[in-house]
Amino acid sequence: MRYIPPEASLFIRNRQKFAQKMRPGHIAVFFSSDLAVQNADSLHAFSQNSNTWYLTGIDQEDVVLLLFPDAPRKAWREVLFIRKTNKMLLRMEGFKYTADEAAKASGIKEVRIEDQFNDLLRSALPFAEGLYLDVNEHEGQKRHSYARVHAFADRIRQEYPGYPLCRAAPVLRSLRTFKEPEELSQIRIAGSITEKAFRRVLEFVRPGVWEFEVEAEILHEFIRNRATGPAFPSIVAAGGNACTLHYVQNKAQCQANDLLLLDFGAEYAHYGADVSRTIPVNGRFTARQKAIYNGVHRVLLGAKDRLVPGILLEDYQKEVAELMEQELLELGLLSSKEVREQDPRWPAYKKYFMHGTSHHLGLDTHDLCDRFAPLAPGMVLTVEPGIYVEAEGIGIRLENDVVITENGLEDLTQSIPLLADEVEDLMMG
Repeated sequence: MRYIPPEASLFIRNRQKFAQKMRPGHIAVFFSSDLAVQNADSLHAFSQNSNTWYLTGIDQEDVVLLLFPDAPRKAWREVLFIRKTNKMLLRMEGFKYTADEAAKASGIKEVRIEDQFNDLLRSALPFAEGLYLDVNEHEGQKRHSYARVHAFADRIRQEYPGYPLCRAAPVLRSLRTFKEPEELSQIRIAGSITEKAFRRVLEFVRPGVWEFEVEAEILHEFIRNRATGPAFPSIVAAGGNACTLHYVQNKAQCQANDLLLLDFGAEYAHYGADVSRTIPVNGRFTARQKAIYNGVHRVLLGAKDRLVPGILLEDYQKEVAELMEQELLELGLLSSKEVREQDPRWPAYKKYFMHGTSHHLGLDTHDLCDRFAPLAPGMVLTVEPGIYVEAEGIGIRLENDVVITENGLEDLTQSIPLLADEVEDLMMG
């Protein structure tokens, strides 16, 4: 890996927190991500399961973690299983953890070869009351995939009928909602790399460049600063393309009077930034573009003021909607009549601002967190209002990443240029 990983103390603490929430006498098993076939004999690039990383700090395929805090044998209480290596494997694929390296990275003293997992499990299961398994329960997942954990669950049901299986996801959701100081450090690094990429783009963009060229500039800056790559596919949307919320084709040429919407973020040590900026391709906003831009900026500032401990995201969204409604009225995009007669199930403002304002951020861009819990210190969220005027070919989104503190919030991406005048000054040089 290119990045410098956090100290093992983070992963030790994470395992301790999970173990404290386990039911007495239970085992928990976590698998690394499956290797996925791309085509023929080619595989997709490996990306570690976020929960397995959260608990181990091991960035490698064919990894299994077994936790059994109440095990009668001390050697069973925390065991990491890694892939067996040999000279040919190292020659073909490069670095693989040795037992000593895996122990140092994870803080787990008992490290064994993966082939030994089944034998240890058979020895331990008769002394356990149940088994926690980690299945992807993210509310936003759109496609179910049959992974190793599903095959393992089927095997347990077949070989140990009646053996209770428990869900690890709710426990991890409650833990990952609150970020440790080391996690905040990784997110700050990701944000700093993202800032470097944005400043590079400000120097590069001019009429005639292509969206994919801008994407290449972003990727270049990410990689040269030790990022794994983008935390999610970069959105580089010129003109009317910006009105497509998740536009990722990035294939159009930027015209002189276009605005260019960028939604991008570096991933560093598995933690991502998620930032949006909108810039004028020719270096100067028109009066209309700047008016809309400043309206979005004011909503961003107002939204940040409302992200305070104790508020529910649902209530927060309603307050932001009121701010947006006022801006849309002043911009002439909404009329008082439209607001008076609006359908409360689909308020008038949603014609121009149809997505949520904030989501949790961390190991995943839409992080595994409890979005129904009142905001509390340690939560990291995005703040991303936008106005999309398809009839004018204008889409503007501005997005920063913040952490909730005892007194309000800290903006983790505050230094990334945001003011319209500052953006123009930097582009015009």
